[in-house]
Amino acid sequence: MRNLLSSLALGISLFVLSSGLAFADGKIEVSDARLRLLPGDVPAAGYFKLHNGTDEPIKLVGAHTGAYKKVMMHMSMEKDGMAEMHAVPEIDVAPGEDFEFAPSGYHLMFMKRSALLQYGDKVTVMLKVEGQRDVPVNFKVVSPADM
Repeated sequence: MRNLLSSLALGISLFVLSSGLAFADGKIEVSDARLRLLPGDVPAAGYFKLHNGTDEPIKLVGAHTGAYKKVMMHMSMEKDGMAEMHAVPEIDVAPGEDFEFAPSGYHLMFMKRSALLQYGDKVTVMLKVEGQRDVPVNFKVVSPADM
């Protein structure tokens, strides 16, 4: 019985860590993590909502995954009627605040796919938060039509 309870507790812990919520000191939460997959070697985009439940500001400084060789933070904007995209080195999130990565705004840019992916797959992405351990987040692979 004790082994069963220990196994159950371990299973629940692993489920929480892989369910799309990620925690650093139990206070940083990530939800609605999606990776918009395009055909071929066209870069993919990652979207999610980040909540800083800590008492201190946090600084997101990047991300990485085994499914792509390079991940960058970008911001899309329109300037003089033309769509532009710029790399963003860091994003500050104040205590208690949310920050959203969404189409036509901030997003993760996944470049040079190194794993075969299909719609519905889960991809673990490690978010780099300055001064903390990387935060693992499971992104659901979705079609552009599902955005």
